[in-house]
Amino acid sequence: MHISKYFILLSLSLILSNCGETNASKISSLSINTSVKSLMLGDTLKLSVDNPKNFEITKVRYQLNGKPVDSISVLDQVTLGKKEITATVNFDGKTETLTKSVQIFNNIIPSYYKYEVINTYPHDITSYTQGLEFYNGELYESTGQRGESKLRKVNFETGEVLKNINLDDAHFGEGLTILNDKIYQLTWQAGIGFVYDVNTFEKLNTFNYGTSKEGWGICNDGTTLYKSDGTEKIYLLNPENLSKKSHIEVYTERGLIPNLNEMEWINGKIFANLYQKNGVAIINPKTGGVEGVIDFKPLKKLVTQHPELDVLNGIAYHPERETIFVTGKNWDKLFEVKIMKQ
Repeated sequence: MHISKYFILLSLSLILSNCGETNASKISSLSINTSVKSLMLGDTLKLSVDNPKNFEITKVRYQLNGKPVDSISVLDQVTLGKKEITATVNFDGKTETLTKSVQIFNNIIPSYYKYEVINTYPHDITSYTQGLEFYNGELYESTGQRGESKLRKVNFETGEVLKNINLDDAHFGEGLTILNDKIYQLTWQAGIGFVYDVNTFEKLNTFNYGTSKEGWGICNDGTTLYKSDGTEKIYLLNPENLSKKSHIEVYTERGLIPNLNEMEWINGKIFANLYQKNGVAIINPKTGGVEGVIDFKPLKKLVTQHPELDVLNGIAYHPERETIFVTGKNWDKLFEVKIMKQ
């Protein structure tokens, strides 16, 4: 299963936070009775109320992160990550809400994918690539660094810049995605993103992030935007008003995966660059579970080595060619690759 490669790629310190128990009751000694602090997707969660004083309990309603669950529930329709269990208990004419936290992990070991370089194309070595995406056969790129951030349309075969606008010096450009003829571009720490007309690059709108404090990567599935902020969380946004619909947390079978950066939607999965790892995680968008990993580290050795050379960043899927294009920050090459399980 190439498990050693998997651990080298992700280099994860397992961030398994202590699952806090807030069963302390303001009224009684009641508490949620479950011995587990973590489970895996597909496990059965068994719940009951510990009642040492033998109150007359008339009704108990359980919820997992705000959604009703039974006292015995199979965790097959849930997202991964930190969850709160609540039990609303009716007893002796009183009502009390108990809480307890738990973590849910993925139930598979990610597959290791290899790749084959199909073509190599020129790429602007001065571009600090943050976002990369094809739309109607054309390649669009967002670049970073204050005073150097740009939005571009590029001829991927020649590297020629077909259209370009510069961001204000105060803004550090990040990821981009395109949906319904609109470009959505993130900035890093300003807490705002921009919406442009894909044909003219006219700025149509500015939007605030809300819950997520920073902008890292963004992609879309044709109806919903998915935004990363450098943590393990991916936020689902409404493309019409940019409001947050929900979020998922990205986990393996061992722990959470932080530093999610540039993202691309490919055949129903989210491909997310792991910042500073030169690798990509393949994520199930319904659960947040990591299903595969790709180690692109060898590509960095194939580009011109220079002082400003930085990590892999930039993933773009070409649906007609069924290939993936990848590059990096200040790389002078754009690689077209095919991936396959090893």
